[in-house]
Amino acid sequence: MGKRLLVQRRGRGGSQFISPSWKRDGPVRYPPPEVLQGRGYVVELLHEPGLNAPVARIRLESGIEFLNYAAEGLYVGQAIEVGRGAPPKPGNIMVLGEIPEGTMVFNIEKRPGDGGKFARASGTYAVIAGQKPEEGKTLVRLPSGRVVEVEATGRATVGIVAGGGRVEKPLLKAGRKYHRSRAKAWKYPTVRGKAMSPYAHPHGGGSHQTGGRPVPKTAPPGQKVGFYGSRCTGRGCVRARAQQQ
Repeated sequence: MGKRLLVQRRGRGGSQFISPSWKRDGPVRYPPPEVLQGRGYVVELLHEPGLNAPVARIRLESGIEFLNYAAEGLYVGQAIEVGRGAPPKPGNIMVLGEIPEGTMVFNIEKRPGDGGKFARASGTYAVIAGQKPEEGKTLVRLPSGRVVEVEATGRATVGIVAGGGRVEKPLLKAGRKYHRSRAKAWKYPTVRGKAMSPYAHPHGGGSHQTGGRPVPKTAPPGQKVGFYGSRCTGRGCVRARAQQQ
């Protein structure tokens, strides 16, 4: 049996392919709606491994602490308001049904109480496209341009996620990319399939580097790589052919 292919191992999963969330101070999500209400302030700004945006630790007047992605311009000691009745200022956490149309928001809840699902990457934001009070829905234009309907009782943070210029800084050398991939649970460097031998990848082999046979794009990772669907493999196949002759 040959070496297991990288894409097969990645498709199967495991600790080496998981983002190092165990090193973080906690999940970046909103507390339950009945808890997240009132005033608070930013205790500290954190760099969390595996995340591409800075994280703010927020402490409410009730003593509850939670982590949320930092809005652009947020600073330690800044007072914020959360819940119903909060004004639409950067860093404040509001109910979607109370946010004015055209406001930029991030960390939007797909369903009320899920802690935030949309627009969480550094430098991203969504826009409140409209309100449907009679249906209890809010129209949100996501960073991709798609407009979705979400429950108006969900929550979102006003502003833009900090760290927007992250992708503009060049890595300059392979070592920096290597250490960054280690922090993000990437596998780097990765060898092209066409540079491999034919036993290791469908694209391998040949007198020059060709594409090889096509691999279905709709297959899950690792499913359509290597020897699959073969009628006969191994020593038993060789014996069977010899007996037939």
